[in-house]
Amino acid sequence: MTAPSPANSATPAAADADQLPVAVIGAGPVGLSAVANLLDRGLTPIVFERGSAVGAAIRHWAHIRLFSPWEYTVDPAARRLLEATGWEEPRATALPFGRELVESYLEPLAARSEIASCMHFDSRVTAVTRLGMDKTRSGDRDARPFLVRVDGPEGSTDHVVRAVIDASGTWDQPNPLGQAGLPAHGEDTVAADITRPLPDVVGTDRARFAGRRVLVVGAGHSAANTLINLGQVARNEPGTRISWAVRGGGSAQRLYGGGDLDGLPARGALGGRLRALVEDGVVELMTGFTITSFSRTATGTAVHASTPAGNRTLEVDVVVPATGFRPDLGILRELRLDLDPAVEAPRALGPLIDPEIHSCGTVPAHGAGVLAHPDRDFYLVGMKSYGRAPTFLLATGYEQVRSVVAALAGDVEGAARLLLDLPETGVCSTDLGGSCDTPAASATDDAAACGVAAA
Repeated sequence: MTAPSPANSATPAAADADQLPVAVIGAGPVGLSAVANLLDRGLTPIVFERGSAVGAAIRHWAHIRLFSPWEYTVDPAARRLLEATGWEEPRATALPFGRELVESYLEPLAARSEIASCMHFDSRVTAVTRLGMDKTRSGDRDARPFLVRVDGPEGSTDHVVRAVIDASGTWDQPNPLGQAGLPAHGEDTVAADITRPLPDVVGTDRARFAGRRVLVVGAGHSAANTLINLGQVARNEPGTRISWAVRGGGSAQRLYGGGDLDGLPARGALGGRLRALVEDGVVELMTGFTITSFSRTATGTAVHASTPAGNRTLEVDVVVPATGFRPDLGILRELRLDLDPAVEAPRALGPLIDPEIHSCGTVPAHGAGVLAHPDRDFYLVGMKSYGRAPTFLLATGYEQVRSVVAALAGDVEGAARLLLDLPETGVCSTDLGGSCDTPAASATDDAAACGVAAA
């Protein structure tokens, strides 16, 4: 384990500062991609992962199959590291489950000695700032290294680093179920009846749903996957009742995605399966359903909502949130960030991904220039870089970090050159996202629903 740097040490000279490590926050696919790219450029990474192993968030949805085939799921720099060990890459066109992503890719990558030596597990970053400077101080700011404060096995420690790549994702920050970005009244009092995002509906969590009254809240891919898998349970478990609440009103067509126009066939097929469940009466779709409060009843949880037809109360046994995620920006309070006011992504990226502005799902390739902030050499990457925007693909994150690391290495031309070519989504509507690499429903009855997210 790299020894923590004392916070009260003298400011390193510029030459010394260049020898400091680059901090990577998060050891998911995009975080490890950053590590592989840093090593490829001869830079020294130090990684802080709050979980006890790589891919900690993905392990929560290990039962999920991704939309993206392996060809979009392995970072090129990571592939070069793995191939040197004799690693055999999975078939390019196969769709991995989250478990396969961890076991066949992330774990072998993290086992490489040069990566294993820089990993700090069970280490939660609590703050990032400039050494000796709070947010208000400007003099010689860009010459100062960063200070990263971490709560870990050794207690609270400070680490001095030359740059910071925050790939910590959004998994631990799900959006609340209420309106206007707030929890509904009473949401905390019925927490026992609200699942985590992306439960294993047909697997380890099946007993919680079989024969029960289930409400799924949300309009994205995560909701669709959960509903499809609940449909499998309902076919085999009499009494299973499924309700689907969507806050937006209007036509249901927008909820079913791009179909045959989607360049990722597994993602395109999702909408057709969901439509069939609704049309067959297996799933009750309620649009314009805005949850205002929750309360306990003698037999379950009462969900109170406003609808176009007036107020409505629905009694259920379990609620599945699929309302998306938001970034934890609290640890960055002392940095100077330039964020889009709506989606909380880097300002230049915001209009490209805001679902109310950018109606079609394909996002242009972007790198260090778009992701830069006023505090030089700090970057948000991966799902966290998308802020509150809903849809993100791993390949996008890999290209982000390739460009960012090139910039940190002083390769201006390499940072500006964008290499990503993603398939079209065929989706021209809003609020269709999932999390991290938006996963697809499984093709077999023994697999479950959707992602997110990995850092």
